[in-house]
Amino acid sequence: MDELLSSDTLRGRTGESRIAHWILLDANRWLLAGLLSLVVFTTFVGLGAVSPPLRESMESAASVDTAFQALIAAVLTGVTLVVSINQLVLSQELGRLGDQQTWMNEAMAYRQRVEDLFGTVGPPDPSQFLQSLVQTSSDRAEALQEAVTDSDDETLRHRTDRLVENICQNSEEVSSQLETSDFGEFGVLRSGLNYNYSWKIYAVRRLRHEHEDTLGDDERAAFEELIDVLTLFGPALEHFKSLYFQWELVRLTRSILYAGLPGAVAATATVLYLDPGSVPGATLGVDNLVWLVSASATIALVPFCLLGAYVLRIATISKRTGSLGPFILRQAERTGAIDWEENEE
Repeated sequence: MDELLSSDTLRGRTGESRIAHWILLDANRWLLAGLLSLVVFTTFVGLGAVSPPLRESMESAASVDTAFQALIAAVLTGVTLVVSINQLVLSQELGRLGDQQTWMNEAMAYRQRVEDLFGTVGPPDPSQFLQSLVQTSSDRAEALQEAVTDSDDETLRHRTDRLVENICQNSEEVSSQLETSDFGEFGVLRSGLNYNYSWKIYAVRRLRHEHEDTLGDDERAAFEELIDVLTLFGPALEHFKSLYFQWELVRLTRSILYAGLPGAVAATATVLYLDPGSVPGATLGVDNLVWLVSASATIALVPFCLLGAYVLRIATISKRTGSLGPFILRQAERTGAIDWEENEE
């Protein structure tokens, strides 16, 4: 069963290392940008320390001016481009009254369908809403297990027990993660991605199909009810993913603006005021001019480190959630999706 459960979490399904997963998804984006900036700074200092030609070029005012003039242009162009792209994406939220009414009607219709499953008004908070869906799927799975208890098909009972164990355990883990997650942060989306609903839909439908001849009316109804709640989880997760992307783009734009101004100021000040001959001496065996030019160049490149940090997460999420519904795109998830025969005693 451990092998079966390992594919439920996002990292378990991709099979990547903990460090790679942290860099791509879990790390605070400002922290990651800071680490990237540190790498850039260390690279500049290291090259200046070990490469005499590079150090000599830093002592030339013309070379430094040319490099930093290019950085100024890159910073201003990059900030403008990011802000423009962000405005283009957010402009999709602007629409006519009729369009807004259509979106509202579709959202209310979806909530009404979900609340028919809940038996009450669903919570308005996204994390609590997903948590309710996950808990309902666990309840429906246990109802399915109870429905097949008296079945004469021993294989059906055994397979159902294993499947229900998988769903309930994964539901409990995701539900506990959602309890401490606030919408707008990556925690809500990460918890939702750890619930592999596409695989569960496939597993439940396959189990029902393979034992169709032995199922009674109550058992068929239990299967349908479990499939219904699993299929409702996907649209909710995709909707919250879209909202999260909008928030992330706003944060990216704001971060680029915050970092772009100091970067442009540092690069401009270097061009206007730096005289290589006025920075004598060395620190830790490295010329002070190398330290100063490396620091100024790193500050100018911080906006691009931030851009890389944010785009890494957005692109990773988009790639790993490219399918809505019962399709399983990744080879690692399809291989041996459920090998009933291997897992049976």
